[in-house]
Amino acid sequence: MGIEGRVAVVTGASSGIGRACVDALAESGYTTFAAARSLSEGSFEDVGNHEGILRGLRMDVDDEASVREAIAAVLDDVGRIDVVVNCAGFGIAGSVEDTSIDEGKQQFETNLFGIHRVCRAVLPTMRTHGAGRIVNVSSIAGRIGLPYQGLYSATKFAIEGLTEALRMELRPFGIKVSLIEPGDFNTGFTASRRCVEASGEGPYVDRFARALAAAESDELGGHPPERAARLLLRILGSRSPRLRYTVGPLSQRLSAMAKPLLPGGIVEHEVMKHYDVL
Repeated sequence: MGIEGRVAVVTGASSGIGRACVDALAESGYTTFAAARSLSEGSFEDVGNHEGILRGLRMDVDDEASVREAIAAVLDDVGRIDVVVNCAGFGIAGSVEDTSIDEGKQQFETNLFGIHRVCRAVLPTMRTHGAGRIVNVSSIAGRIGLPYQGLYSATKFAIEGLTEALRMELRPFGIKVSLIEPGDFNTGFTASRRCVEASGEGPYVDRFARALAAAESDELGGHPPERAARLLLRILGSRSPRLRYTVGPLSQRLSAMAKPLLPGGIVEHEVMKHYDVL
């Protein structure tokens, strides 16, 4: 089947990398369902001179019923799902000690279990068709733990492990699974990051402020999200996609590749130096 008949669902589609992936898929000919928690009128109308179809899809990845109803609606409408891109997520910032259990659970609820819910909902139809593509958006923070973003990094490390296992489990069914690991991109992620409630006081406050300032500077100076969307199209065009693809500033991509080869103390020192928390 050519791209023109293929159906894609993208979560976290209202902004950033998710929105860029939606536009790229629709422009390339996919019937693309842009899934987001809330849909404003006209938020997913015509994106320009594209060959595909773009439709909004209301989905809250934190809610089991919402995910299942949304996937069922797509299947009722077009009868198949060929591609799922899991982009939904957000970040919290604060020291591990200052992060409450409830705050940590909220981070995992969206970033990890949101992906889990979507995969569980789409896999029966993909297995029936004997084909499909799942691309989970992780982060270079899933390869290198970031100080004062410990719970965010933990969710991304978890996505890496989940995706490794999922890829092996689904290979016999003809379903191909990959990870995109973005570095810093200039998106709405920076403005929507949540600081944990206890981050404004206590022994970590000064280093936390410096680390957050460094992170925000990197993000605001990062690449536009369309670069990640172009990578997505290359992955979908590959007959044998790899497990991991990094994208973003070269220095960050090299750091992720170099980490397994360097002594742990050197990696730790360089990360702390970069975030001004030595």
